[in-house]
Amino acid sequence: MTPEHADLVLAERRGPVLVLTFNRPDKLNAWTDDLEDRYFTLLGDAEDDPDVRAIVVTGAGRGFCAGADLGRLQAVGDVSEADLLRPRPRDLPATLRKPLIGAINGVAAGLGMVEALYCDVRFASASARFTTAFAKRGLIAEYGISWLLPRLVGRSRATDLLLSSRMVDAEEALRIGLVDHLVPDGSVVDAAVAYAEQLATHCSPTSMAVIKDQLQNDADGTYAESVARAEGLMLQAFRGADLVEGVQSHLDKRTPTFPSLPVRSSHVPV
Repeated sequence: MTPEHADLVLAERRGPVLVLTFNRPDKLNAWTDDLEDRYFTLLGDAEDDPDVRAIVVTGAGRGFCAGADLGRLQAVGDVSEADLLRPRPRDLPATLRKPLIGAINGVAAGLGMVEALYCDVRFASASARFTTAFAKRGLIAEYGISWLLPRLVGRSRATDLLLSSRMVDAEEALRIGLVDHLVPDGSVVDAAVAYAEQLATHCSPTSMAVIKDQLQNDADGTYAESVARAEGLMLQAFRGADLVEGVQSHLDKRTPTFPSLPVRSSHVPV
C-alpha cells in the first residue's frame, strides 16, 4: 500500500480502543475503492489484535462519509459485473466479532449511511445528517440497507427514507432510532471512545462476540428458536472461564480481567 493510500483512513490507539478516521475531508470523506481497502485491512488487523477490544469509526472534517465518490464512477453503460466485485464483501464491518461504534460527526449519505448502520452502536454530533440518497441518483437500496433500516426505524419510516432520500437531522435521527446517542458538536469521538472503553474494560470479549452473533442470527427466526439456541449457548457460558472471572470480580469489587478473543484462524467457535 502506498503512503497516499495509508492516509485515507487514519488509525489511532486509545488504550484498548482503536479509532479509525476516514480521511478525505476535502471530499467529505467520499468512498473510493482505495479507502475501502484501507478501512477493511485495518478492521481485519483489529479483529486479531488481542490488545484491541473495541473500535470507533468517524470522519475527518465536516463529514462522516458522503457516499461513493461520484466523480470516480464510470458511465452507467460501462459498468459490468466485474466492476462491482471486490476482494472482500462490502458488509465486512457488520461481521466483526468486536464492538464497532460509530461516531457520526457530519453528513452520512448513501454508502456512508450504510457504513454508519453497520456499526453496533451510533453516536451522533448535533450537526450530523443522514440521507439514503440512492433514489435521487437513480440507484436502488444498496448493500443491505433495505434489511438494516427497517429493523432500526420500522418499515414505514424506512420506506419514507429510502423513497424520498430526504435529509434527516440529528434530532430526528435520535427520535426514530437511527442513532443511539446525541452529543454536542466536537465531542462525538470522545463520547464514543468513552463508551467503547467501558465495553473494553468491563465486558467479556467472548460474551460480546456471542451476543452479536445471536442478534444477527436470531433476527429472522422465531422466539422459540432463539430461546432454544440461547440454552445451548448458556451451557457453554456456564462451563467457561469468563463466568468464573465475571462473578469473582463482582464479588471482589474489582475490574475483571477477561481473556482476549482468539484469532479467527484458531478454529475456536467465537
